[in-house]
This record gives sequence, C-alpha cells and structure tokens, in this order.
Amino acid sequence: MPAHAASLINDTETEELLTEIVAPLASAANIPDGRLRVHIINSDDFNAFVMGGEDVYVYTGLLTQIKNPSALQAVIAHELGHTLGGHMTQMSARISAEMTRTMLIQALGIGLMVAGGDPSLGAGVLAGSGGIAQQSMLAFTRDEERIADDMGVQLMIDADLDPNGFIDVFRQMENMTGVLESRINPNRINHPLTAERLKNVRDKIDKLDSDYIAANAPTDKQNARFELVRAKLIGYLDSADNVATKYPNSDTSDAALYARAIARMQVGNLDGARVGTMTLISRNPDNPYYYELLGDIEYQLGHYDDSVRAYEKSLDLTDSAPQIETALALVLTERRKSGDIDRAIELCKRAILAAPAPLTYWVLARAYDDGRADWARAEYYQMIGDTDNAKKYARRAQKSLPRDAPEYIKSGDILK
Repeated sequence: MPAHAASLINDTETEELLTEIVAPLASAANIPDGRLRVHIINSDDFNAFVMGGEDVYVYTGLLTQIKNPSALQAVIAHELGHTLGGHMTQMSARISAEMTRTMLIQALGIGLMVAGGDPSLGAGVLAGSGGIAQQSMLAFTRDEERIADDMGVQLMIDADLDPNGFIDVFRQMENMTGVLESRINPNRINHPLTAERLKNVRDKIDKLDSDYIAANAPTDKQNARFELVRAKLIGYLDSADNVATKYPNSDTSDAALYARAIARMQVGNLDGARVGTMTLISRNPDNPYYYELLGDIEYQLGHYDDSVRAYEKSLDLTDSAPQIETALALVLTERRKSGDIDRAIELCKRAILAAPAPLTYWVLARAYDDGRADWARAEYYQMIGDTDNAKKYARRAQKSLPRDAPEYIKSGDILK
C-alpha cells in the first residue's frame, strides 16, 4: 500500500472468523455467498468502513476494543446501511452540487477550501466563508448516519441477529467520548451525538415483537474464538508491558495464554513462548492456529524439522490457509532437504491462486533458481508498489526465459 496509507494485515484465523461473523449480514443484504470480503487495517482507530458494498475494512483498534461479536456485527451492519441506502452515490452528487454553489460564492470574492477526504468520514468536507457549504454537508452526513443506524438495526433483525449489539457499541462510544461530546456543537460534526444515536436505536429495538429470537446470534464457540482473535492481535501489536497488564499471569484462560505466548515470541523469549503454546495445544489439540504459532516459534529457534511438522499439522486441520502454506514453504526453502524446494514451489503456487500476497512471491523467488526467480521478484515488487524494481526484474526475467513461458508473458504484463 502507498506509504501514506494504513497497512493491511493478513491473518487466516482472524479473517476466517470475521467472514463467518458477517455472513448472516451479507445474506440479509442480498450479497451473494463468498462476495463479502473482510480486510484488516493495522490502526488503533475504533472504526470500520465498507467499500463498494462487498469489501469490509475493519480496524485492529476496533477488534481489540469492541466488547463482543454482536457489537462488531452492529458496526458492520451500520456500514452496510450506508451501502444499502446508496449514500456513497448520493454523497458524490451532493458534493458536486455544493461545489457549484460554493464556487458561485467564490466568484463574489469569498475563498474556497477543499479539505482532504477520510474514509472514516465517508467524504471530504467543503468549507467556505461562514461555513455555508460545510454546514450543509455536515447536516447531510448527520442525516445519513441516522439512516444508516436505522437500516443497520433493521439489517440485524432481518439476519436474525441480536440488535442489542448497537446498544453495546454506543454505550462503549459514550464511555470513550461522552465528556468530549458534552463540549461539542452538534451542528459542527458529521455524526449525530452518541447519546442521540443510542436513544434512536433503543426506540427501534423496543418496538420489536416480544417473541423475536436472534437465531443467528454468535454462539458460545464463536464468542470464545473472538476472544482468541482479540488476544492474538493484542499479542502481536501491543507492547509486552501492555500485554502483561491486560493478561496477567494469574489469568490462565486460553486467550491469556495465547496473548502471552505471542508477546514472548515477539520479544525473543522463545522458550517461554513455546511452553505457553504447548500448553494451549494440550488443551485444544485440534486448533490449527496453535500449531501455526508453534511453527513460527520453532522456525525462529532454528528447529526446521519441528517447524515443518507443526505447520503440516496446522494445514491438516484447516480447509484453506494460504498464509500458513507460505510459512511452510519458507521453512522448506531454508531446510532444503530432498524434495523441499519442489514442495515449496507447489505450496506457493497454491497460495497465490487462493490469495496472492507479496511474501508468497518473495518465498517463490527463493525457491526458483532460474529466470522464474526474477519474475517472482518482479511480482513481489509490483505488489508492494515499487514499480521501478518490478520493471527491472521483469526485464531480467524476459532476457532468460523462453517467449512462450507463462512467466515471460506475466513479466510482459508488468512491463506494460
């Protein structure tokens, strides 16, 4: 991603759970199976947004702070409410109209400023002298937020989910911003005040039939997996001191063991990380992601055979895990026993078909020993946005590959 943009995180465990959690919402919104894709943004913001109706972007700050899966579903339902309401299209038309109006004001000698867009706001804000265009746009977005809340609650109901997730979210937001909001002019922000939003969703939920059943509400198992995902993200992204505060040694839950094992691995305490991971495996021998973590730890310890066995066990327990396939391929390119390189290439190709990623191409380049390595490097640089190096290696690949080789043709695509 560009340097000024937030970075995306790929994690099979997290993506699998989030996709499962949002599936009832996708169905209720008439989005075909498998079309709603979840992306994880590495940012502390308590936020999420939807692009094009089929791509959901969830911030790690939201995942690590939100109270439960129902509350997360409420956030996604609200964002889908914007899509169902056609707000992105309406916003573009409204911006055009306000630009025209403000340009007329500018002709009378009043300046025009266009503030930069922010996905979390849904659109940029136009500000002219006296805030005429700004006030109009802010009122428009506040109305959109009210509609999205209303449609989001209805979407939760249509999906047979628990709409009280909205109440959980707004209560949490009140705790986070209530003091600040008490000093804010409600006409100068692009969302209604949280207290108003909380009242509105409560009023709508209160009108539900008394026999309403949230048949698709997250199960106890999904709630437990959500706690594990949260612990995983905290273990990887937070400092060791903060992990120790959130998950003290007195906490012997699976989530706490998971967070502490990951945090210990991050700071180089590999033996401590291994002990914690083995405890998790002894408790839950069918959890593929504990074996994935063990594979990571054994690799860093230089125990390649043990790492390969752990990753293979992880893959045996999962249906599709391109990230784990790439990790195993990496270890195989380090170990280089008989057959390891061929298997690494096969794993990388399979991972690329499922979910192309820069690291997979980087590992593939390590595995090849001919012009295909240059092609793989070109693909790697292309994916990370380094166009100069992508073209450099694509040219090198074409010099050594036959013209009818797939990699020669793909290198030509990069050069174009």
